[in-house]
Amino acid sequence: MEMSKMILLLVLVCSGFGCTSVHGRFHYGIARPPMAEPPSRAVVRANSISLPPALAPQPVNPSYSGNSANSTSVGCSGNSTNTTSAHPPSEPIGAGYSGNSTNSTSTSTPVSSPPPLAAPVDAGTATPNSSNATAVLDVRAFGAVGDGVADDTEAFKTAWDIACQDGPGTILVPRGYAFKILSTIFTGPCHSELTFQVDGTIMPPDGPDEWPQNNNRRQWLVFYRANGLKLQGRGVIDGRGEKWWNLPCKPHKGPNGTTLSGTCDSPVALRFFMSSNVTVHGIRVQNSPQFHFRFDDCRNVTVDGISISSPALSPNTDGIHVENTEMVGIYNSVISNGDDCVSIGAGSINIDIRNVTCGPSHGISIGSLGKKNTRACVTNITVKNSVIRHSDNGVRIKTWQGGSGSVSSVSFENIRMDAVRNPIIIDQYYCLSKSCKNETSAVYVSDVSYTGIKGTYDVRSPPINFGCSDSIPCTNITLSEVVLLPAQPYFISNPFCWNVYGAMATQTIPPVSCLLEGFPSSIMDIGSDRCY
Repeated sequence: MEMSKMILLLVLVCSGFGCTSVHGRFHYGIARPPMAEPPSRAVVRANSISLPPALAPQPVNPSYSGNSANSTSVGCSGNSTNTTSAHPPSEPIGAGYSGNSTNSTSTSTPVSSPPPLAAPVDAGTATPNSSNATAVLDVRAFGAVGDGVADDTEAFKTAWDIACQDGPGTILVPRGYAFKILSTIFTGPCHSELTFQVDGTIMPPDGPDEWPQNNNRRQWLVFYRANGLKLQGRGVIDGRGEKWWNLPCKPHKGPNGTTLSGTCDSPVALRFFMSSNVTVHGIRVQNSPQFHFRFDDCRNVTVDGISISSPALSPNTDGIHVENTEMVGIYNSVISNGDDCVSIGAGSINIDIRNVTCGPSHGISIGSLGKKNTRACVTNITVKNSVIRHSDNGVRIKTWQGGSGSVSSVSFENIRMDAVRNPIIIDQYYCLSKSCKNETSAVYVSDVSYTGIKGTYDVRSPPINFGCSDSIPCTNITLSEVVLLPAQPYFISNPFCWNVYGAMATQTIPPVSCLLEGFPSSIMDIGSDRCY
């Protein structure tokens, strides 16, 4: 009888605590911690995307995928097959885990492991109870050193390829480190949306002499077909552009202030090509050898809360350039550089710019358009609630003679000018030398409004300058509540107009009495060249 009771008691204890099913295996007692099991290594499949020759990416080395489809449970979990465990200690630190279980309640017995890398700020983590957890891939886990000297390119490319294939994921560039990367193309499309979290510093080789000969000298970091990418963080992308700016081929950088002939390619810091639903937020980009950002053939782009800076005399360092791109929002940002804060090229549609502080710079520009007799189409552009300071230009439309196409439906509203040399300017005789010949064709400029443009201007140039084509005048140019006063006392400049039709909706200071009334007699012929 006593023996029967003891057997019954042992059965009850076993059923309550001791017998645990782990992937079809029965272990008597507490299951061995899964952290002791080595991780599997998955081979990264190369993207099967054909790129234009100029964008062909370099091969990516196979590496660990960072995602396990079937994790092992610990403790008395019954027969559940959807539980999660902690990562193996040999898994790349910061790679996260899949967290696919919605019913995990068990915990693991910790095992000793090397001390983790410094925890990044706002890196994000994968939560065990989330069905769509995001893995965090710290680039250091893939071999990045972050000392500003070692070449960390392959580590970044490997992290990107893993996140792109297995996403959603976050590629983490941790603060307190400086990573040197060569000219690189991050290629999509990816499995799902990615986040590129830049909390540290990213930099290229220092100048043209250190730039590898087999690397593209016209671009540095390229995101190709990176749909759904979020580039964000509190870190810095430093283009180290000073040695590029001082090349003798750059304007006024040769002996005695000359400009020498010869190849003068310089890399764009960040180029987005054929990408959609892109967000750039919070980061600081500085000292690009050429443009800081360039968006080509993109759609649905939001740039918000960023900082762009380079010296006022750094050549061709546009802050943000968009071309053949639709639906762009640029908001709440500060830009100072040696060229246009924002430049809007051909094929740009529905561009919205608000709450931008610009300068010193060359202002916010549409163009240049129509170079080498090309056709350019730009429409639905809004610049609103912004400030332009100590700049060569304010809001500008610039086209070359000989072009075709049109610029239409443009609104400049509530913009503060602070000692700007050309606050309002349309220049249809744009030329970078004295050898540009007169041509009869031109990009047709129409339906442009200037409302609430107020502040001070540098008296070296007229506050309002409308220089339109001899053969194709500007039409429907309207001004309302424009007040521009000289920054230097006792100097007043009058507006300049040439072949421009429009009206003052309200009285302006200074008065723009040089506008032509009505429409030109050849308006039907001119209108036939409109793009939209």
